[in-house]
Amino acid sequence: MEELKSFNRRKFLKGLVAIGATSSLIGLPNTGFANRKPIKITILHTNDVHSRIDPFPMDGSRLQGLGGVARRSTLLKKIRQEEEEVLLFDAGDIFQGTPYYNIFGGKLELQLMSELGYDAGTFGNHEFDNGLSGLAKHWHEAKFPFISSNYDFSNTILAGKVKEFMIFKRQGIKIGVFAVGVDLAGLVDPNHYKDVLIKDPIEVAQKMTKTLKTDHQCDLIICLSHIGYQYDDEKVSDLILAKNTKDIDLIIGGHTHTFLDKPTEVSNLDGKITLVNQTGRSGVNLGRIDFIFDKQKNIQRTIAYNYPIDAQLDLA
Repeated sequence: MEELKSFNRRKFLKGLVAIGATSSLIGLPNTGFANRKPIKITILHTNDVHSRIDPFPMDGSRLQGLGGVARRSTLLKKIRQEEEEVLLFDAGDIFQGTPYYNIFGGKLELQLMSELGYDAGTFGNHEFDNGLSGLAKHWHEAKFPFISSNYDFSNTILAGKVKEFMIFKRQGIKIGVFAVGVDLAGLVDPNHYKDVLIKDPIEVAQKMTKTLKTDHQCDLIICLSHIGYQYDDEKVSDLILAKNTKDIDLIIGGHTHTFLDKPTEVSNLDGKITLVNQTGRSGVNLGRIDFIFDKQKNIQRTIAYNYPIDAQLDLA
């Protein structure tokens, strides 16, 4: 057990060095930081888990032996024991991909996410595979809120059930969270999202950041995104979203199953850095980004790391 802890510690520190955990990610000065007690907010995240509850079988595939909800639970408990302020988010496509969804229709996935203590999630296109009635059927199983800023459910059976944005307060730090989803046309049977009004992600993001930054004075703004990391054409993506907005500190992405070794830094409309991260798919990684604040609530630096969800966690 001590060997495992030592290995994990070395692996974590090695990841921090490789990513370059410095204040340059945010571009704010470090003057006087050493003389102040920092406040750390730890953001954990998943995306495109696709009903992968058990680890992948040992079948020679690229992801063999990886993933598993029980392992993720073990890791989450360890991090929460070590850190004071932890928030856990999911960027969509919780459903579809294994027989668990075919049998239980999403009920089990929502129950397990509730047990894992997710603070919020958003919709991927596969959340609509059983239609709005399928979502509504098991809605009560989710003991965490769903956020969607560009899907308007006002004229549907989910009216009043989805948050446009949320604000979390931790040690005096206000964390504003909003979410955008992909255009469902061509991805989902139109009857499965009938009467859902889908708005432009960039326009909505601009509105949400103004609301969160100006009206609610948020110190940290996070976007849960299921629009995709990047495309070969000009289709809206996380990178384009970051470039065409301001005041978003972190975009937690999904949809394209992109495996990133570290967050991508994008210069936004103000010339400041927006971080974009994504953890691949099927719960084989857990993303982590620590935001370090001073007493004046300025972000001094960030530390980022992706944890592999593998057999080592069976021994923890």
